[in-house]
Amino acid sequence: MTGYTEKNRMLIAVDCIIFGFDGETVKILLIKRDIEPEKDKWSLMGGFVQAGESIDEAAQNILTSLTGLNGVYLEQLRVFGNPDRDPVERTVSVAYFALIDINKYKKQLNHRFHAEWFPIKEKPPLIFDHEEMVETAKTYVRYKAAHHPLLFELLPKKFTIPQVQSLYEGIFNIQLDNRNFIRKLTAANLLIKLDEKDKLNSKKGAFYFKLDKKRYKTNFPNLLSFIPKGSK
Repeated sequence: MTGYTEKNRMLIAVDCIIFGFDGETVKILLIKRDIEPEKDKWSLMGGFVQAGESIDEAAQNILTSLTGLNGVYLEQLRVFGNPDRDPVERTVSVAYFALIDINKYKKQLNHRFHAEWFPIKEKPPLIFDHEEMVETAKTYVRYKAAHHPLLFELLPKKFTIPQVQSLYEGIFNIQLDNRNFIRKLTAANLLIKLDEKDKLNSKKGAFYFKLDKKRYKTNFPNLLSFIPKGSK
C-alpha cells in the first residue's frame, strides 16, 4: 500500500462535446459555467467522476444533469491531461463526443444551466482547454465521416439533398459545387426518392429522400470523391 499513498492525487473530470444538425446548420451545444473561475463563461458540459461511477456512466450522468438529454450515444475521444489545464487543481479530463439530430432531442433539452446551441462557425470563446477539445473532436468526426456513413445518422428519416449538402459543408467546412454534389450523390445509389416534397424552403419544392440501408454501407465510398483533401 505504500506505493499508493506516496503518489500525488488528482481529480478526474469528464467533458462532453455535442455536435448537432437541425436540417440546415451544424451546431455545438454549450453551457454557461456556474462556478469560479471563469463563472458565466461558455463551456462544454463537464463535471467530476464520482465514487462508484465508471467513466462512461459519469459522462452520461453529467450530460443528463446539465442538459436533460437522455439516450444520447457518447463515444470516448481522448484524455486531456496538461498539468496546468485547470487553474484550481490538477485535473485530468476524459473527453467524449456525440452527433445528434437536434430536432429529435429538442423537447428533452432543458435550460437550467443555459444550455444553448451555437453554429460551429459562430461559437463563443470557451474556457480552459475546451477549444482544443472541440478542434480534436472536429478532426476525428471528419476522419470517421470520410470512411463511414456516419453523418447520415444525423438526418431525419426523410430528408432533401440540400440538407445532405449543408450537413457535409458544415462538418468539413467546405463549399461544395451543387451540381457535382447532386451527381455524386445520385451515382452512389444510396437514396430512395419519395413522392413527397419539402415546400417550406422553396416555391418549387425539393423532393424528400430516404436512405437505402441495404446499399449505403457498401456503396458509401463512391460518395466521398467530392471531399477535398485537407479540408478544415
